[in-house]
Amino acid sequence: MNQCCLECSHPISKQVFNYSNDYFGIPLCMPHQDWIKQQEYMSTYEAISLYFALKWRGVPAKLEKFDGHKTIDIAIPQAKVNIEVDGGHHNYSDRQALADLKRTYYSFIKGYLTLRIPNSLVKHHLDETADMITEILNYNREMVSKEKRQMIKYRKF
Repeated sequence: MNQCCLECSHPISKQVFNYSNDYFGIPLCMPHQDWIKQQEYMSTYEAISLYFALKWRGVPAKLEKFDGHKTIDIAIPQAKVNIEVDGGHHNYSDRQALADLKRTYYSFIKGYLTLRIPNSLVKHHLDETADMITEILNYNREMVSKEKRQMIKYRKF
């Protein structure tokens, strides 16, 4: 078994590996164990769970990324995708829903897609949710590569 930190890929001792798996459910080096303990005050359990599920799948995600105006729950800058993990109040409050729509709009005009994932989906279908997001990202990467190849092909003429 490869004993490396999921966050930074640095090797970790068997003792640190076992403790981290027992305490967090994932292998983390000691600095990243401290980091995630600090994140628990800023992020919801669902956002942290989805973040690490995506990291397990090789997604280069960032947790609690500040974009200059607001903090994104999970950002994938290379794919220009923001993920907001929303609690129930995002659905029940018209003011919150409108604020979310405006945030989505302002990200969209900067070229970012915002995926809004309900907490309940993460709680009850974490693996399926992470798999679907990964599939969306992979499809998007394929389409962008195809568009780039087409542009290069037409430049040759």
